[in-house]
Amino acid sequence: MDFIINGDPSKYTKFVETHPKGHVLQTLEWAKVKEDNWRPIYVTVEEKGAVKASMLLLLRQLPMIRKNIIYSPRGPVCDMHDFDTLKFLMDNVRKLARKNNAIMLKIDPDISIKDQIVANNLKKLGFKQNMEALNFEGIQPRFVFRLDITPSLEELLMSFHPKTRYNIRLAQRRGVKIRIGKREDLKEFHRIMEITGLRDGFVVRSLDYFEKMYDSLEPRGYLELALAEYEGKTIAGIICLFCGTKCWYLYGASSNEHRNVMPNYLLQWEMIKRAKERGCTLYDFRGVSGDLNPDNPLYGLYRFKKGFNGEFTEFIGEFDMVLSPFWYTVWQKGIPIFRNIRRKITLMLKKSKFEDKRSSTKDELGAH
Repeated sequence: MDFIINGDPSKYTKFVETHPKGHVLQTLEWAKVKEDNWRPIYVTVEEKGAVKASMLLLLRQLPMIRKNIIYSPRGPVCDMHDFDTLKFLMDNVRKLARKNNAIMLKIDPDISIKDQIVANNLKKLGFKQNMEALNFEGIQPRFVFRLDITPSLEELLMSFHPKTRYNIRLAQRRGVKIRIGKREDLKEFHRIMEITGLRDGFVVRSLDYFEKMYDSLEPRGYLELALAEYEGKTIAGIICLFCGTKCWYLYGASSNEHRNVMPNYLLQWEMIKRAKERGCTLYDFRGVSGDLNPDNPLYGLYRFKKGFNGEFTEFIGEFDMVLSPFWYTVWQKGIPIFRNIRRKITLMLKKSKFEDKRSSTKDELGAH
């Protein structure tokens, strides 16, 4: 077998798009989305010219110490039961990581926790398993809902929870319209996304990030933006990603107005229909909490996604290949603290800015 670094991009892309474990986060277009902060390297394992495994590696330099962390989102792409190929891949990636002064390699493969063979294979190769994330502490969600969309649309609709079906039809009766958005619609989508973030307590990425994501992914058909309109106003939107026969619901936004016309239910239904039209067989609703206590603040999100009758799936979680135990420990302990502080400060600043803007608007209206 041959280990090839930054080889033929077309060959790499074709393999990722057609392999059963291919994922949009392993594409070279996703590497472009992340290139401002992460340096990409893509590798393949080939035998007699045919690709057997691939992996997108994203390298980020840590401040001060000039060492790197390496992350492979939802990688590698291969048959992870084929231990010989997996070992050949990881042995070479380990050498590459050491050459690039990395303290660790993190992976979070698209593998169900029911598949313990893969988890054991990774442990045999020296990976350490992280299982603590019940909510969204990990980089990618550990718990998702996945819907098999091979049945007919009528069968799918009838499989939904009665309340979900009712809300889809309610949105239709009230006249909510769904349309596919363009790049110029991102500004409005982002405005609503900011409102959603303030309401639900999460940090929203910048408009520049969404524009970069659109510019990198949309031309190859990996991204679609859909918007819900009511009485001439945009009141909600979602971004879905596509690769091969899979579709992932990545971002959702809804304004504080007209939530009673249930635009988010109709958006999901229309994107499921769209995914079927494109030949997809799987619709992934992405993250939910693994803590199913109704008192959990994230339980509403779980209930919303559950209503579409997808399969509740737990992945095997994150696996770390530790290359520098000292710096890895420092990174493990420091990064959650840093993220928490950054989230609180960002939300505080955004709330303050939002309140100032609302006060200014009231003053202007009062002046007239």
